[in-house]
Amino acid sequence: MRIGLLSISILLTGFLAACTPTVKVEAPSEPININLNVKIQHEIYIKVDKELDNILNSSSGLF
Repeated sequence: MRIGLLSISILLTGFLAACTPTVKVEAPSEPININLNVKIQHEIYIKVDKELDNILNSSSGLF
């Protein structure tokens, strides 16, 4: 009886050890290339009060 239990436990231990999952992390052999084409456009809107616009126009020598 003891020999049977011992052999079953050894068999189960070997079975469980064989089914252990393994994960391997390796660096790639070739470098990683990333190509980006980015187009950035922007628009700036300036809102000026009409009175301030008249002042700037009358004394255009400011800027």
